[in-house]
Amino acid sequence: MLSVDALNQFYGESHTLWDLDLEVPEGQCTCVMGRNGVGKTTLMKAIMGEVAVSSGRIRYAGDVELTQRPVEARSRLGIGYVPQGRQVFPLLTVEENLRTGLAARGDGCGGIPERVFELFPVLAEMRHRRGGDLSGGQQQQLAIGRALVLEPRLLILDEPGEGIQPNIVTQIGEVIRKLIVEDGLTVLLVEQKLPFARKYADRFVIMDRGRPVARGTIGELSDVLIKEHLTV
Repeated sequence: MLSVDALNQFYGESHTLWDLDLEVPEGQCTCVMGRNGVGKTTLMKAIMGEVAVSSGRIRYAGDVELTQRPVEARSRLGIGYVPQGRQVFPLLTVEENLRTGLAARGDGCGGIPERVFELFPVLAEMRHRRGGDLSGGQQQQLAIGRALVLEPRLLILDEPGEGIQPNIVTQIGEVIRKLIVEDGLTVLLVEQKLPFARKYADRFVIMDRGRPVARGTIGELSDVLIKEHLTV
């Protein structure tokens, strides 16, 4: 579904991503892991076009080259993105926040898909409440719902469980599996929580200093790898 080849990215003089290769198989959840500052969020932003890359290729759905396409074009191709920190509009209602996602669709659809409310019933209950009045967990559900308004083929989530209550984290994990099993989505996930990754991901990639250092099925995420690359 997504293939990243020999990607290099710089912030000024700082070389952030080093000849990075990544494969995200269709119909699975691939979890990118690593200590803070190793380039995980930069990689997600590079895939979405929010930061420029100096070299390399990003291909989507087989042969669609993304590297030179603007952010909005990538969304219209069916890539939903939930950035770290949620970034909901605090003064807009839940429904208005969701409708902002419609602008990124390529088919002119003007209605919020009912599937969003099936997955997150709280959004239907609070559709007239302002985004800034929601709890952190509810805002995260709203941010994911806004990405799902696109009815994407690929969903990118950057630490969706960060700073929210455990029951909502569990709900988000269950939604990820539903999207994969029932809707055929592909998910690319950045996550620090080992129990979450082991329960809901199919594959893992561990990054260190801007490049992958280990990868495999989630069952191959051994204690040795965890101690070497993830333990603080």
